[in-house]
Amino acid sequence: MTKIPQVRNLVTAIPGPKSQAILTRRAEAVSSALGMAMPVIVDRAGGGIIIDVDGNSIIDMGAGIAVVNVGNSADRVVANVQAQVEAFTHTCFMVVPYLGYIEVCEALNRLTPGKHKKKSILLNSGAEALENAVKIARSYTKRQAVVVFEHGYHGRTNLTMSMTAKNMPYKEGFGPFAPEVYRMPMAYPLRWPGGAHACAEQALELVIHKMEKEIGGKNIAAIVIEPIQGEGGFIVPPKGFLPGLSKYATENGIVFIADEVQTGFARTGQMFASEDEGVTPDLIATAKGIAGGLPLAGVTGRAEIMDSVHGGGLGGTYGGSPIACAAALGAIATIEEENLCARAAEIGAIMSSALHAMAKKYSIIGEVRGRGAMQAIELVMPGTLEPNPQALAAIIKFCQGKGVLILSAGTYGNVIRLLPPLVIPENLLHEALDILDQAIGSISS
Repeated sequence: MTKIPQVRNLVTAIPGPKSQAILTRRAEAVSSALGMAMPVIVDRAGGGIIIDVDGNSIIDMGAGIAVVNVGNSADRVVANVQAQVEAFTHTCFMVVPYLGYIEVCEALNRLTPGKHKKKSILLNSGAEALENAVKIARSYTKRQAVVVFEHGYHGRTNLTMSMTAKNMPYKEGFGPFAPEVYRMPMAYPLRWPGGAHACAEQALELVIHKMEKEIGGKNIAAIVIEPIQGEGGFIVPPKGFLPGLSKYATENGIVFIADEVQTGFARTGQMFASEDEGVTPDLIATAKGIAGGLPLAGVTGRAEIMDSVHGGGLGGTYGGSPIACAAALGAIATIEEENLCARAAEIGAIMSSALHAMAKKYSIIGEVRGRGAMQAIELVMPGTLEPNPQALAAIIKFCQGKGVLILSAGTYGNVIRLLPPLVIPENLLHEALDILDQAIGSISS
């Protein structure tokens, strides 16, 4: 258990003088191209609290973008990492293998959807996992085309930038991009032209029509989709859309890839979001919540697909670092032994109830959506669907000033996303939601 008191406490303004001094050094030493969600310098963190160098205790509603699902400095993660660092830090799995890598692959094969024979590889980041998933799909199918979706986010490498929908800040000025990437309409109920009630059926019909007519099913190597879109604004596709895409993929020999980088490892109330409708991806890309904050990612899938690549065709110097693998085994044990899937569902129920109550009070809330401990509100101009990014900026600033870290998202820069650690105490969760309510009220009166 964390030794950090689970209490919000501000002893200075945000940012405090020590943070300001270090942020001046940051500006001098670090590229200005790197963003910053909260203008403080962290000193310690654990449970649902971040303590900055000025001694301010801030409620964490972001979990490092769904990374520290088990909390910062989780006991099992710390103990495993300390033991592994003492034993050895690196050999490269492709040079001298080690047990931790194999154990993480065994865990992924066991935990991911489907009872079929599975195999895995380990990598460094979500983007690298998606790159490799596409490589594997192309090798297996002997095809080139990759289908992705509007509002999707898959990473910042050249191929994953090509797959990502949003130009600013992810793609602007970074082209040319990879070829043979085709973007399809996303089933986005709030903004679907035919209305939310018709979204699932109409979107699926349109996407299949476009794949057939504009690409040809026999030319598609992979369909890649986030079961709940992350950076795009926590867009939850309506029931039937994902199973319909999966069925089309199976019927046409296409590899169905679930990008569960942000939705994985108990975040949505299930170990993986694909489980909600019983979808079994051919390949699943994971990262973020896998290792309690250490860099690790994976691709897991049908053994015949994973084994289709020639020997030596996959790998990387640091992929499956022994230290990250030790952390992952600690994080996975924490999720299972503390039943964090159920806890995520409980957190989700609390957040969803509070957010829906706010939506009844404030006309700038266009929609509340999400699943489990992955909830969002989309802000609009009252009475319309016009995005309201100005409100978002004001709300985030208010919350930061009160010592609550919340994150933004959305293609239109108008979505507040809530991703607390799954070990956050309930009192902190309610307190953060109360402050969010105050923030929205302050600009709605």
